[in-house]
Amino acid sequence: MADYVNIHTHRPTGRYTELRTAGIHPWEAARELAAVRSEGLAGRLGEALAGAQALGETGLDFACSTDREAQTELLRAHLRLARERGLAVVLHCVRAFEPLMNELKACPPPAAIFHGFIGSPEQVRRAVGSGWYLSFGMRTFASPRSLEALRTTPHERLFFETDDDPAEIGSVYAAAAAVLGCRVSELQQATEANYRRLFTPRATTGTETCDELKKNTR
Repeated sequence: MADYVNIHTHRPTGRYTELRTAGIHPWEAARELAAVRSEGLAGRLGEALAGAQALGETGLDFACSTDREAQTELLRAHLRLARERGLAVVLHCVRAFEPLMNELKACPPPAAIFHGFIGSPEQVRRAVGSGWYLSFGMRTFASPRSLEALRTTPHERLFFETDDDPAEIGSVYAAAAAVLGCRVSELQQATEANYRRLFTPRATTGTETCDELKKNTR
């Protein structure tokens, strides 16, 4: 039987497939930006980067007090590094969907996962249309809009997570299966296939830098 994939957790158990990431959260942008400018993002992340399967979480949070320009500069550093290393990014997005989508369009990483997604069905369609993935957690089940977003997400773009919630990942899958009217095993198989698609070692693609991309699209 397929494993449970927990794509984003702050409480790793070692019992399931859990993603290893390295990054600087947008809440820390103002505090960390000077060091990132000085050392480079790879230097600032240090040894954590060596064992990482993805960068993050990174992104934009316009509900917090952290300077937006600092957040954007830090996000761009993650996107550049993602392209250089051929890594996916795990995205934190709060009240900043449009600006974040614009940054992803300007410097697209090999793959991106919107974690803890609680947006609208229309945002799902736009993210999926751009090739990105969406991850849902327990907060999804508290909002009718988020439930409809879950129903809108195709299985081939779907992940689940516990984030910092103490809930077992199996509980998230069970709740999602009830909403979607399918078996838990179907969701396990879908997320395992998505995980393998994203994280099976492969040749790096899209080797143009972000600056080269901007130049070529003018």
